[in-house]
Amino acid sequence: IILDGKVITGLPPYLIAREGVSRTYQNIRLFSNLTSAENVLIGQHTHLKAGLFGAIFRTPAQRAEEARALKRAVELLDFVGLQGKGNWVAKNLAYGDQRRLETARALANNPKILFLDEPTAGMNPRETEELTLFIHRLRDELNITIVLIEHDMRVVMDISEYIAVLD
Repeated sequence: IILDGKVITGLPPYLIAREGVSRTYQNIRLFSNLTSAENVLIGQHTHLKAGLFGAIFRTPAQRAEEARALKRAVELLDFVGLQGKGNWVAKNLAYGDQRRLETARALANNPKILFLDEPTAGMNPRETEELTLFIHRLRDELNITIVLIEHDMRVVMDISEYIAVLD
């Protein structure tokens, strides 16, 4: 697979992520005992520069980078509809909010391509409709290529510009 002229096939996952590929999972995979903000901060890790020295001695550069990362985490939580829930522990969020949090964490990587694996799994029709509109926002406002793996054909048809079917 080539992304922006660079071969990413065979790279370890952290390098693929650094190149701009993010994903969410069919079964939510959050750090359930961490806060929403902490989960999103983890999504930024491939782009943070502070090393061991900066972390131990809390250098001005490390503190500034941490402040920027936290500001970005709050912005992403707001974007996905989790305003004011940055300090909530992930496992205490409603199911739909956990899905949104997982998306915020994926967005924290600044992806060029976002893979969404069964994003509407377990959702009722209203939640599915809201998520469909949200995926449109991701594509249109953030200019991200979305690769959707989905079995609900109404969702597929509402979201997709191009469709590939695998059997």
